[in-house]
Amino acid sequence: MRVGITGVGAHLPEREVTTAELQDSVSRGGAVRLPRGLLARLTGIERRRIAAPGEYASTLGLHAARNALDDAGLDPLDVDLLLFASASRDMVEPATAHILQDALGSRAHALDVTNACNSFVNGIDLARSMILAGRAHRALVVTGETPSRVMRPGVADLTEARRSFAGYTFGDAGAAVVVEPVEHGGILDVDTETHSEHWTVGGIAGGGSRHPRGDEHTYFAGDGHRLRGVFEKVGAGILDRVRSRTGLEYDDYARILVHQVTLPYLDRFVEVTGVPKDRLDVTVTGHGNMASATLGVQLARIRPGLTTGDRVLFLGLGGGVSIMTLVWECS
Repeated sequence: MRVGITGVGAHLPEREVTTAELQDSVSRGGAVRLPRGLLARLTGIERRRIAAPGEYASTLGLHAARNALDDAGLDPLDVDLLLFASASRDMVEPATAHILQDALGSRAHALDVTNACNSFVNGIDLARSMILAGRAHRALVVTGETPSRVMRPGVADLTEARRSFAGYTFGDAGAAVVVEPVEHGGILDVDTETHSEHWTVGGIAGGGSRHPRGDEHTYFAGDGHRLRGVFEKVGAGILDRVRSRTGLEYDDYARILVHQVTLPYLDRFVEVTGVPKDRLDVTVTGHGNMASATLGVQLARIRPGLTTGDRVLFLGLGGGVSIMTLVWECS
């Protein structure tokens, strides 16, 4: 059996915030005023979309899910597996998949999948695996990311500014795909690499059993320089394995979708891996780091230009630390 992606959808909140506006807000909210234009220069991010107060992770995912179902010509009741695969969620319990399913009107087996910025690609892989195992026939994989909610509103000193810096790259978005059996093409290859010894590099400490309460633990904190070093050290190896296993070179792909944190990170990725920049879809400058929605938004952007037989390489990078690739051939 071949399993592929038959519907794609994405959704961006209406509100747009420039990086200059964000930096002004951070300067007003803390004791340290950052040099004018600093965040834009260091990240290459010009603007990003921010969810409104009444919009949640499930809200962004709901819009994307409807778009994906429309793209596939399906009704919500045609789906028998719903995975909410996201780093963000509405609450600790119940699973956000249930909140989304109630709003969508589907009756599928519903659960959450979470693995930082790799959640969405992990969700696609899990959906494929359950279909191949005969546990599902058609899956809807959805992410709704609201990482703007974990940006620290101001910094007390330069040490706090450094630990909070990665949070100021974030933007909000939703994405979704329909995954089901196909006659031709489909998902050709999946690979993963995990280096859990680096789990302390960055994250959001609050909401679990270690720090169940306290606003201090609800802001993203991390060492972006150390995280970049880990990805540089181990990232190229997985791409070499994919090339060896599939026989596909970079020029054999119509597009290459890569998780994007900042523009300098992306430029360094191109330098280290040799991936042709003209195969990429650069979203970070206009949308920031959309966490696990990044690859889904990119897929929705390029989908109209793909034809049957076109291959797409997905490369996900997630805190923890995990790296994931997926090769998909358009049916």
